[in-house]
Amino acid sequence: MREALEQLRRNITSVYMGNVQAVDRLLVCLLARGHVLIEDVPGVGKTVLANALARSVRCSFSRIQCTPDLLPSDITGVSVFLRERDNGHVNEGGRFEFRRGPIFANVVLADEINRTTPRTQSALLEAMSEGTVSAEGQVLQLPQPFIVVATQNPYEFEGTYFLPENQLDRFLMRISLGYPAPDDESRILQKQPARTSLKDLQPVMTAEEVTTAQTEVDRVRLDQSLIDYIIALAAATREHEDLQVGVSPRGSLALAQAAKATAVLRGRDYCEPEDVVQNVLAVCSHRVISKSYLHAGDTQTTRRIMQRVLETVPSPA
Repeated sequence: MREALEQLRRNITSVYMGNVQAVDRLLVCLLARGHVLIEDVPGVGKTVLANALARSVRCSFSRIQCTPDLLPSDITGVSVFLRERDNGHVNEGGRFEFRRGPIFANVVLADEINRTTPRTQSALLEAMSEGTVSAEGQVLQLPQPFIVVATQNPYEFEGTYFLPENQLDRFLMRISLGYPAPDDESRILQKQPARTSLKDLQPVMTAEEVTTAQTEVDRVRLDQSLIDYIIALAAATREHEDLQVGVSPRGSLALAQAAKATAVLRGRDYCEPEDVVQNVLAVCSHRVISKSYLHAGDTQTTRRIMQRVLETVPSPA
């Protein structure tokens, strides 16, 4: 499994020539059955990264360009009335048929999610949370594996709708890509992988193999000392003088699952303290609210506080 995941990682980095840590974060979310919110300025490769993941796994992919006029049915699907025909003539009878929307894909890219209305955001995030879509009195299961890669610009707030904290909590991780290093940017300028290599990218894993890898995550051993460490981190945020809302039990569970997925990515069937430490900022920073809270786009303050918490709470030896 480690060899297959390493091959998947190499396949993605052959096209996305930026922050390698962001690739690992994306793979951790995939293995942990979570979703990821990529928050960064335009042009740093958010869409390329999501496309590279979808093309590297033999599975379905859809892209949703979020706009203010996007309706929930544009994401989940809509019922269409089909007229019955008899010898070419349209009869009065007919039936409704549900046409599935773009949410019914293994990898879903929700581009600029903060540009669509809260009603549409709720429809998308409900599907992320439950793994199902309710339509026409029936509950439809989403395909497995299923991951939503959402993007948003943290600096342009004109005409946007902030994601509420309870909806941000549905994302396993909230990450940023940053600008590429000079050497990586030189390779991007020379090869232009988004135009040349992306369309030729071949899958190296199947959807069934990804599902098997997710099952391996469930079997990873998490020692009691690490469980106590995760609980101590969560308790420190709940008692922190600069925070009015700390990490919830759902956040603790997300951190444990991310640590297990990191262990599988590194070829282990047990967790180490470093697996927890490396995921704290990405998993927990968007789950807390500071007392100097401005808006949902203010992530720098909570990241600084979480960094101090991480430095304060001792990790197991």
